[in-house]
Amino acid sequence: QVQLVESGGGLVQPGGSLRLSCAVSKKIADIYTMYWYRQAPGKQRELVASISNFGRTRYADSVKGRFTISSDNTKNTIDLQMNSLKPEDTAVYSCYESSMGSWGQGTQVTVSS
Repeated sequence: QVQLVESGGGLVQPGGSLRLSCAVSKKIADIYTMYWYRQAPGKQRELVASISNFGRTRYADSVKGRFTISSDNTKNTIDLQMNSLKPEDTAVYSCYESSMGSWGQGTQVTVSS
């Protein structure tokens, strides 16, 4: 089992920024793809962004141009920089890895004035 631990969530005003980090117990270069998902209350889980181990990134249309996913092989983390946050970005954000199908526990992001 791969252990994933998210951090960096919190309360931010609309237009603000947050940076989420997912610490991975397995060498991320050995994981084909890492993902960030989110789930808002009463809604289905939504794929936010993904990054492959050769650097290919993909984003949901709703976050393109505002969110950036990146990997840090020295820290073994997958980060999600979130800018220009909107109230509709409020959700629990979780990371997922494709090698064994492991999930983190999630971190709450609340965008509100």
